[in-house]
Amino acid sequence: MAGGVCYTDEVASIFGKLLKRGAIPASRAGQFAAICQDAAEADTAGDYERALSLYERALTLDPSHAEAYYKRGNCLKNLGRLEAAIASFNQAIGHRAHYPYAYCNRGVVQQALGLTTEALMSYDRSIALDPAEAMAHYNRALLLQECSRREEALESYDRAIAINPEYADAQFNRSLAALFRGEFERGWRGYEWRWKNASRLGIGELRQFTQPLWLGVEPVAGKRVLLHSEAGLGDTIQFCRYAPALAAMGATVYLEVQPHLLGLLSSLAGVSQLMASGSALPPFDYHCPLMSLPLAFKTTLETIPSARSYLRSTAQDVAQWRARLPQHGRPRVGLAWSGNSKNLIDGRRSIRLADWIAHLPEEFDFFCLQKDVREEDQRTLDSNPRIVGFDDEPDFINTAALCECMDIVISVDTSVAHLSAALGRPTWILLPFIPDWRWMAERDDSPWYPSAKLYRQTTVGDWDEVLARVAGDLRRELSGG
Repeated sequence: MAGGVCYTDEVASIFGKLLKRGAIPASRAGQFAAICQDAAEADTAGDYERALSLYERALTLDPSHAEAYYKRGNCLKNLGRLEAAIASFNQAIGHRAHYPYAYCNRGVVQQALGLTTEALMSYDRSIALDPAEAMAHYNRALLLQECSRREEALESYDRAIAINPEYADAQFNRSLAALFRGEFERGWRGYEWRWKNASRLGIGELRQFTQPLWLGVEPVAGKRVLLHSEAGLGDTIQFCRYAPALAAMGATVYLEVQPHLLGLLSSLAGVSQLMASGSALPPFDYHCPLMSLPLAFKTTLETIPSARSYLRSTAQDVAQWRARLPQHGRPRVGLAWSGNSKNLIDGRRSIRLADWIAHLPEEFDFFCLQKDVREEDQRTLDSNPRIVGFDDEPDFINTAALCECMDIVISVDTSVAHLSAALGRPTWILLPFIPDWRWMAERDDSPWYPSAKLYRQTTVGDWDEVLARVAGDLRRELSGG
């Protein structure tokens, strides 16, 4: 139509709503709708700065538009401007009191800021307005789980799943809560939901082979089974323990792992062929991701394969490292204080080395087992000769041999902890207030690692109390004091 404006369906819908409620003159309604559509497209494309600018332009045309405030709040949340996001959600609620999505997303931001009570109130209000919205129940469950209100968290997960049985995030996190409680049967089944959102979890997609996935149903005697890593190095070290059990069933076991672990895992019993990820694969009949093996073996707390050690260093490697260490007879303690900075929980599990220094007893020798030393920690290490570091390439063969030379290894929840414990070394693992599911709740030992002792935060973020306990136990353990 000559001289007219061509509206998409979405623009036309916004335009019609504006005219119906008489919010702004018809002359500006079309402009407002077009700006909102451009903003939505920018938001979908991940261009949050542009989307934010467009929503703010739209709000100059209609300062009472609740949905524009809500979407503006989401942009601010995605840009990390959390206080401003809360203000925008509050404006949305101010113009539409019964707005469950605004309450729900405000709760997400409040939770990120540590405003636990306020976040719970926001989720509860969202649920009161729309009890059939699964996301609010799910977010409430996550918050309650962070607060160690585990029974209530399970109830909220179950409500979310009852509303939407295909809600992958709720199913997966419900499985973690079950595993944390030792409810392994439900936990392992639910853990398979990880493949629905694998990329966000950082584990890649489920491998696609013409050969079928093996989850313990088919007999494997006389069959060739490919086991393959899927997540972190620590996960591979923890779950490769099932290879000997699979071989004992009569299977020929092939194991594909991260290249960094090839040398270390060459000592693992039951493996016919070990290969690096990305290598050419031999012919096989079935495959199984390593972290699906507990499901395949129907693992319970009582049936975890928990030999005191299932990996080992060579005597030659250990002897070479032992010869490089001080020979004055003081007890040796190995330290690892941080994990992979890209891990989603790294902020709560890693410790600054500077915070640890003051808690190290003077009467022992300390050695760096840290694989990747961050710049700040390297400066601390350089200025504190009490912690001995090495210039060698920090591969797992070297680290394993060093662990074998230690009287005790102390580590945060990272691959070094798994390595030391898999070697059967006395391993003290420092855990945040809300630890990973595998360490379970309210115990100072691990059914996965008989040589491990767990030290848990009693208050969120308080490592000083944990490190003070560790120092006291070190004196009692190594010097009778």
